[in-house]
Amino acid sequence: MNVRADFPLLARNPNLHYLDSAATSQKPAMVLDALRDFYETANANPHRGAYSLSVRATECYHQARVKIASFLGVRDSDCLIFTRGTTEGLNLVAGSLLGSVSSGD
Repeated sequence: MNVRADFPLLARNPNLHYLDSAATSQKPAMVLDALRDFYETANANPHRGAYSLSVRATECYHQARVKIASFLGVRDSDCLIFTRGTTEGLNLVAGSLLGSVSSGD
């Protein structure tokens, strides 16, 4: 199985060994296609307007939550919290544990 073939940048640069994924990850073609489709058909702020484009963006947002919840085995997709990145997510978890974790735990 050639996973690199799913990533256009890696497929076009077979000698590239990209190791900076913590800062910027490469995207597989299916993600790039989904982003392009969203930007061309529903690009608006979700939950911010009653106009049709915002409603479509909100629907896409909720559909993504349901798919991700299913993939992760989460029963209630409303329990998911989206963050901009791993560091922000870890800081959110760490901050929520302040006061409830003691030395030695």
